Formats: sequence, C-alpha cells, structure tokens
Amino acid sequence: MTINTDQPLTFSPLHRLQWEEAQQKHVILYPEGMVELNQSSAEILKLCDGSRTLPQLVSDLEEKFATTGLTNDITAFLEVALKNGWINQH
Repeated sequence: MTINTDQPLTFSPLHRLQWEEAQQKHVILYPEGMVELNQSSAEILKLCDGSRTLPQLVSDLEEKFATTGLTNDITAFLEVALKNGWINQH
C-alpha cells in the first residue's frame, strides 16, 4: 500500500494507542493483541489525528526534533502502519 500525500492520516478507530506502564512504552491495542512501539513510531502515530497529510507530518516531526531528511523513514513506517490497518486515509 502506498500513502497518498494529499490525504490526511487518521489513527484507526479499531485500535488504541496508549502508554503501557508495564512495558514502559507506547503500544497499539486491538482485539487480537498488542503491538509494542519504539519512541519514533509512537511519535509518528500520535500525529495521525486526521489533520495532517504526510508532508505536514514530516514537517512537524522534523521541526520537533530539529532535524531534516526524515521523509523516507516516516513514509516507510506509515506504509507498514497502513498495511496493518493501524492508520487510515480518507
């Protein structure tokens, strides 16, 4: 699956992103189980609130972490997230 750069990204209503104290990390919860996330993945998914397209999300993260060149890594992760149903595009 390919991310459409013109459409906003939304975290799936069938999943829940939350901090899990026992694992000391963010996780995605869904009926069949749980996915543990590293810090970068959690930061990306937190911004999938339906108000940002891929370029806006990349820009916000590059500004937040005072860096550049994140487009390829963020796009690759979001393509996996879209394939797994963690995010949607409308």
